[in-house]
Amino acid sequence: MTVSPGALPEPRSTGFGTTLLDGMAAAGAPAPPPSAFDVCHVGVVLRALLFVEGTCGLVLLFSAADPLAWLARAAAVSAVALPGVLLWLAATCLLKRQLAGLAPAWQWIATGALGAAAALAPAALVLPLGLDLLGPNPLLAPALAGAALACAMHAWLHLRARAALPADTAARLAELQSRIRPHFLFNTLNTALALVRVDPARAEEVLEDLAELFRVALTDIGEAVTLDEEVALAQRYLAIEQIRFGTRLQVSWELDPEAGAARVPPLILQPLVENAVRHGVEPSDRGGTIRVRTRVKLGRVLVTIANSVGPAPSRPGSGLALKNVRERLRLMHDVAGQLETRQEDGVFRVQLVVPL
Repeated sequence: MTVSPGALPEPRSTGFGTTLLDGMAAAGAPAPPPSAFDVCHVGVVLRALLFVEGTCGLVLLFSAADPLAWLARAAAVSAVALPGVLLWLAATCLLKRQLAGLAPAWQWIATGALGAAAALAPAALVLPLGLDLLGPNPLLAPALAGAALACAMHAWLHLRARAALPADTAARLAELQSRIRPHFLFNTLNTALALVRVDPARAEEVLEDLAELFRVALTDIGEAVTLDEEVALAQRYLAIEQIRFGTRLQVSWELDPEAGAARVPPLILQPLVENAVRHGVEPSDRGGTIRVRTRVKLGRVLVTIANSVGPAPSRPGSGLALKNVRERLRLMHDVAGQLETRQEDGVFRVQLVVPL
């Protein structure tokens, strides 16, 4: 026996605040501190290249007799500096676990040694060309410069990791506080109670979906999950909301199987689909439509969540969910992770971009 949407309690806000989430925040395990050797990001690579090139260019200004001489020497130094930086970044990325396990003093020594070795390799290749542009010490100078610049980079990365720690902690707290709102919990329980007598099997499904949502919300699930896992969790959430709203909520899924392997922060989609329900479907008497689409484009995964917007404005939110998602994308993927929002023609769209 099934129950019609009209037999269920009308979705409503319970008026409860977020104090119940304080206990949930205590249940979440603290995120691991950021590593000073986590250089495996496009943003870090670009900043490192600009730093080394800028430093070399400024130093050469003091030794060049004229612009042409400066340009020739800068070209020769760049032939050593650019490959050296990339080699150092690659070695640091591969050895980041071993380097992080060393004592602080040995971290500096290892960093400098890697910098010297990374600079010597391209310098040794350039030396047989016979270009007398690396100075009277064509091997010693690059080695010392590589070690010094590597230590400077290590100091910057160390400060960057320390600066990211408060932001990471704040983002973690915001994530916990925005996971499952109390009004959703109580409305879902009311829905399950209404279904117990008329459709016990469906009531059991609602409670199973709710239990899975809270299992994820209260469990430390690591730094990253796959997009497939996030989609499955969002589907559970919207399945509960579809029972509550009945025909007022229409959901469309367009999922690219190749996009499912992308790594994303945990619970990145659930707050976004919850926003779509609260601000797009709930305020409208006619309900609305939510479309979730994933696709792969140029080595990146694009996730689009679009919801219709009714004529009646919804109650303004705090913007916590979008800020939370944007911050966690930045912390995990740096400049490679993006979040864009726009509203046009009665449709509000949120698009996530993450590397594959």
